[in-house]
Order: sequence, then C-alpha cells, then structure tokens
Amino acid sequence: MVKVQWLGHACFAIYGKDVVVITDPHNGEDLGIRPPNVKGDIVLISHGHYDHYNGLELVTKPDTKVIDSEEGEWEVKGVKIIGVRAYHDKSYGEIRGENYIYYFVVDDVAFCHLGDLGHLLEDEQLNVLKDKEIDVLFIPVGGVFTIDHKEAKSVVEQLKPKIVVPMHYKVAKLRLPISGVEPFIKQFDNVETLDSDSFEVTKETLPERTKVIVLTYTG
Repeated sequence: MVKVQWLGHACFAIYGKDVVVITDPHNGEDLGIRPPNVKGDIVLISHGHYDHYNGLELVTKPDTKVIDSEEGEWEVKGVKIIGVRAYHDKSYGEIRGENYIYYFVVDDVAFCHLGDLGHLLEDEQLNVLKDKEIDVLFIPVGGVFTIDHKEAKSVVEQLKPKIVVPMHYKVAKLRLPISGVEPFIKQFDNVETLDSDSFEVTKETLPERTKVIVLTYTG
C-alpha cells in the first residue's frame, strides 16, 4: 500500500513501506499556504523556481537524496527514478527555462510528476515515457505558467495513466493568478473528489480506466 498526500501546489509526499518521496517542495509562506511538514528520503525537484524549490530545507534530512533538475536514471533506496528533460514553455525554454519530468516507482506503483510542464509532450519526452506504465500522473492544470486544462487533457491522452491527480491550480489563499481545477475535471466522466488531502493505492486497486482523483487542500 502506497499513500499519496498533497502538500499543496506541486508538492506531494509518496509514502512507501520503507521510503518517502517528496516532489517540488515550496516553503508555504511565499505562496500564502502552509509549509510542508514531512521529511523525505528522496526529493525530486522539477526546476528551480521558488514555488517548487524554496522549501527544500523543510523536507530534507542529512541523508536525503535530492535530484534537482536532472536528466538520467537512478535507483535510490529501492526506488527507480527516471528524469526526462522538458520545458516550462512552448519555446523550448526560452521564456521560463527547462522543466524536468520524473517517472518513479514506489512499491510497484509507477508515478509520473510533470512539474511545470509548459507544452504538449514531444518525441524527446515520449520516447522515454510512451512505453512506461503510469499508474498515477501528477499534472498541472491551472494554466498561465503551465499547460492549461485543455492541454492537460491532451497530455493525459498521450500518457494514458490509470489515475490522474491535478495540481498547480488555484486554491484558497494561494497567491498565484492561475485557474481553478473545475475546467479540467469537467472534461472527464470518471472523477472522484475526496474530502481529504490523501489516498492510498496498490497495483491491485488501480481502476480499469483512467480516473481523475481531486484531493482537498485546506492550506
């Protein structure tokens, strides 16, 4: 059983049996929401913008492995990780720079975190990801600084995950001019909105067809 917890914005904690993976840690204060309060064994950072990076010291321990905006393959504490270069905009990074996608497997459940993806996936990314089985996809849907809700739906169709978890959208107190989650979820007919910031998943409990899970963040 793997637990997935949303810590706000693009920050998640994935709790395996013996390992905790954290993505894109913010410090809370700069966004107007609460800071993450979980320490990770592995921290994955998609790019160096403040809202995805400046909470690093809050989520690390002396022996935490940090993978920061890197392309490559690793195996850390039993977790297989692949970093894939992408871009924060449609101009191959000329406007907002590079953005790294991370594919990683915790206790047989395969995750993909898209960071601040700014474009539809192209061959550079699909050549790595298209043959991967993605069980849980974390995808930005708020637009402005990332893909918008329509583009996010197209990326879901490109990757065909079992579970889609929207992120990087407007919630109460968040000080960013981005859209809410509603335009994204209206495009799907298999949506579950949880009154919780977390859910648990195993390989055996994955849905047969793509399901959107909307977590509740009260930061």
